[in-house]
Amino acid sequence: MPLANSEPKVHRRKGRHSAGALIRPLVRRLHAYVPGEQPKIRGLIKLNTNENPFPPAPRVFEAIRAATDERLRRYPNPTADLLREKLARFHHCRPENIIVGNGSDELLALATRAFVEPSIDPAPASAAGGGEGAPRAGAEAPNILLRARNARSSASVRAIQGASRPSRSVVQFFTPSYSLYPVLAEIQGGVSNPVPLHADFSLPSVGELRRGGRWDFRAALTYVTAPNAPSGRGYSTRELDALCHAHRGAVVLDEAYVDFADENAMALGLRHRHVLVARTFSKAYSLCFLRVGYLVGHADLIAALQKIRDSYNVNGLGQVAALATLANLPYYRNNFRRIRATRERLSRELAALGFRVYPSQTNFVLARPPEWPAGAWLEKLRGRKILVRWFDLPGVRDCLRITIGTDGEIDALLEAVRRILRVNR
Repeated sequence: MPLANSEPKVHRRKGRHSAGALIRPLVRRLHAYVPGEQPKIRGLIKLNTNENPFPPAPRVFEAIRAATDERLRRYPNPTADLLREKLARFHHCRPENIIVGNGSDELLALATRAFVEPSIDPAPASAAGGGEGAPRAGAEAPNILLRARNARSSASVRAIQGASRPSRSVVQFFTPSYSLYPVLAEIQGGVSNPVPLHADFSLPSVGELRRGGRWDFRAALTYVTAPNAPSGRGYSTRELDALCHAHRGAVVLDEAYVDFADENAMALGLRHRHVLVARTFSKAYSLCFLRVGYLVGHADLIAALQKIRDSYNVNGLGQVAALATLANLPYYRNNFRRIRATRERLSRELAALGFRVYPSQTNFVLARPPEWPAGAWLEKLRGRKILVRWFDLPGVRDCLRITIGTDGEIDALLEAVRRILRVNR
């Protein structure tokens, strides 16, 4: 009988194959999505990941505490039926029009798996930036990789379009937008088709997209972040409807920030058979920690996604918290008003300090700072224990994205900005 503290033997199989050789080439060359920094420094004001500055409603805490009983040993409802029923009443549709996921990110991944065929001509590992010599993990590596993905994917899409056949492999999105989209395309073995927004982050019209020749109206899957991130730009339901109407493939309207906007496009997910609308309880409803999101759309599309989701994909406490959230909407609507008011104040005061602040319909603002490059401002603010977000990407490289925090946090940010500017002058 071996001693309790003895080291287990490691059996190394002799031969020419390493463990890495067991991994699919597509996976070997992948570079994972890199989320915003979750700092370990105490006392930092965290304005970099667009979390809600306010806690969940008190009754949500009560519901979570009440659910920490013998239910913890049992599996949760596998399809979140109670939550789907309540969401269906909220959105004036049927439960069959809704799927709930482990955050909306899981549902974006499911849509990619359900609608996008792997490319028959995957990019070689060297083109994908993987293997030896790939950029090491760090502040700039994800941005470098995203630029490489975009250039490679555009060439692949042009080749597919030149073949004069509908592409079942294309994942399409505007840039800048959510950097998870090209990662999902790569995981599926699909081809990304990134197309730039206008310089002010407005949507090109359908006519402009047709004339430009890069947008593929037959793409298997198109993601539209509305309102846009990282710019904060909002889009009207009318222009989104025109874009959806022109498409033949599936369209996902990613409305993670829509509760802070003047308009939403939920009706389009119920009007068009090929359109899905993604929502999350993270940003507006303060449930990032529990990961609950959902898609609304035609029952046939939802049924297809249900086939390929993980079993018990939404944890029980998340379902309980989301149900309690929907029972306490006045609390959250008041918070939306507070966040919008703070957003407008921050925009005005930053503009008065020389920043160019872009219009926002989200819980963050994108602002181009004066005096120094945005990357230098990132470090100057971090030196004062304030964390914001900087993207080294075309169109937003000279800007900072700043989450709307509490009034106290925003006051601290503004005071830090004033001090930085005074030192320089």
